[in-house]
Amino acid sequence: ILNTERAHLDKIIKFEEIKDLIIALGAGIGDTINYAKLRYHRIIIMTDADVDGQHIMTLLLTFFYRHMPEIIKRGYLYVALPPLYQIKIGGSVHYAYTEQDKNQILKEHANGKKVHLQRYKGLGEMNPTQLWETTMDPKTRTLKQVQVEDAEAADQMFTTLMGSEVGPRKKFIQSRATMATLDI
Repeated sequence: ILNTERAHLDKIIKFEEIKDLIIALGAGIGDTINYAKLRYHRIIIMTDADVDGQHIMTLLLTFFYRHMPEIIKRGYLYVALPPLYQIKIGGSVHYAYTEQDKNQILKEHANGKKVHLQRYKGLGEMNPTQLWETTMDPKTRTLKQVQVEDAEAADQMFTTLMGSEVGPRKKFIQSRATMATLDI
């Protein structure tokens, strides 16, 4: 998806996926945006659980934050959290959403039992039942509502991470590199 942080509105609306999203939402964009025409009051971003999916999610969050901020302010934007792993231990099935979850589940439940571990590279690797149970079923899914607690800090973060200046982004990444969990 297009990085809308540094793109002009005319380029944004020419980008097919974003144009389709704008049309589906029904509120328009730019000077003509009318939130009263918004067709949905729950918009869920659902991307893969890996780093590529997180990058796509960040690009979508950038779009909403910069071009449809009222959707966030009104509490309409959510992020779905799909699992990274399915862990079968004996006759039970567990889903792990992080490496730490996986390690904890194995520590608590494996106890010498046969373990089958499946890492999902993306949502498309799940069969329809698994996708429903873990990410789509309102009774079992995990959704996080997107909220902005500090608008100034959020603005600075989007500018740093998604803007055109490489220096601040590089400094941000380097200063936090030791905290990173690599997805290899």
